[in-house]
Amino acid sequence: MQELGTDLVLICSNVSPVALGGIDRAAADFRELGERAARRGIRVGYEALAWGRYVNDHRDAWEVVRRADHPNVGLILDSFHTLARKIDVGSIRAIPRDKIFFVQLADAPLIDMELLYWSRHYRNMPGEGDLAVTDFTRAVAATGYDGYFSLEIFNDQFRAGSPRQIAQDGHRALVYLGDQVRRREPDARLDLADMPDRAVAEGVAFIEFAADDESAAAIVTLLRAMGFRRVARHRSKSVDLYQQGDIRIVINTESAGLAGATFNIHGATAYAVGLKVGNAQDAVARATGLGAEAFVQSPGRGEAAMPAVFGPGGGVLYFLDESAPLAGIWQDEFIPVDDAEANVPAGLTRIDHIAQTVEYNELPTAVLFYTALIAVEKTPVFDVIDPAGLVRSQVVASGDGALRITLNGAENRRTLAGHFIAENFGAAIQHLAFETPDIFRTAAALVRNGFAPLRISHNYYDDIEARFGLDGDFADRLREANLLYDRDEFGEYFQLYSPVYGEGFFFEIVERRGYRGYGAPNAIFRIAAQKRHLRPEGMPRA
Repeated sequence: MQELGTDLVLICSNVSPVALGGIDRAAADFRELGERAARRGIRVGYEALAWGRYVNDHRDAWEVVRRADHPNVGLILDSFHTLARKIDVGSIRAIPRDKIFFVQLADAPLIDMELLYWSRHYRNMPGEGDLAVTDFTRAVAATGYDGYFSLEIFNDQFRAGSPRQIAQDGHRALVYLGDQVRRREPDARLDLADMPDRAVAEGVAFIEFAADDESAAAIVTLLRAMGFRRVARHRSKSVDLYQQGDIRIVINTESAGLAGATFNIHGATAYAVGLKVGNAQDAVARATGLGAEAFVQSPGRGEAAMPAVFGPGGGVLYFLDESAPLAGIWQDEFIPVDDAEANVPAGLTRIDHIAQTVEYNELPTAVLFYTALIAVEKTPVFDVIDPAGLVRSQVVASGDGALRITLNGAENRRTLAGHFIAENFGAAIQHLAFETPDIFRTAAALVRNGFAPLRISHNYYDDIEARFGLDGDFADRLREANLLYDRDEFGEYFQLYSPVYGEGFFFEIVERRGYRGYGAPNAIFRIAAQKRHLRPEGMPRA
């Protein structure tokens, strides 16, 4: 190591079955090693591997270092080894700052798995997994540690992924982690620039589609059948605003700008989301501080420059607040119109959730983007069953439900999600879910509007009638309206789906009666019905 020019050597606890135990024996060895290292100008750090033969706990490793009592011998801390064994991180706070030589960071999804295999294949960036890496880092910071933090990540997906994307995720993860720690440990010695706190989403202000005239007509037909009205037209652009309740859908058929470029690459797609936040400029400042790219498009005469950044998959995330001129965009930039072709509103009130589909290896990137930027929490990864394979799914949502985004990672193109990505040429919003307070009344209104719901197989209703012990008449009402049903410990959930548009986009209408999930048990039935609609003879051939 001296020949390599390093001044710090890391030594892990022994895993050999013939290793000798004993804290005092190890301390004596490290004392002698410290003497040898000192003569070469090198320090030695000791790390407890979670699967070590005798030392697998940082508290034991610290005891070895303490008893060795040599200035050139210190402790190496690794979040995975501590958190995987569920060791109390509070014990770190009592370790002297000068005896912590180096800190390694890694997160991981919670998996019931042998520790070595878990560590070697499933680590990920801080904030992408389920371990309490922030609490671990806070404990380290409380000691006054001001040395290096290293990302030690072993992950099969990362090895096969884009080095640039992995590096960007690593930087974002460290900046986000440091920001969290500093807000809760004000005395932490972290070399970070100040940034605004995570934006609090007050709701989805709008969803914008890029389309041409032909595809826009098809989308509008579906919107009208769901009771949306064209309420305004942009003063200078080919942009229409459709609304129902607090739901705003913008249809942009401009051939120039980002909308035109998006349509040329991806076809008709929901490419932009507008979020209502407390301070739009602060939201962009935080996003760019985390490495996101600001989206800037020169506004036309009389138009406001809406703060925005590029999000996962290349879509745009706009931010609106109550400041001028952002608060008056709908009144200042749009001219009200009288929609003579409008149907009766169907009782839709707000956007319940947005579903975005990404490549499976991009799922952690998308989760980290949203959780680092917006005040949302993530769920553990869970499997959505597609007849052609698994789709990994994770939800990021605010505590009050003002913003819910389901992120679905597709592993193969034979799944509905994978087919959508392949045909869309990249990640995008695949479906929008609208909320109603009365799903049965909404379903009846939709029928009167000419809406043709996705047809669900009748055996599904036999299944849920038996599984939930439903009243026969109630199950018949669900069957007649093609409604899907689920129940959890908090309440009931109803789902109604539109037909599939294009190569996999669709709308969903939901009613929540206290229910907190997203109807995952119904996904296999819904996907099977969608595949029948999309390809009557089956899903696309490889």
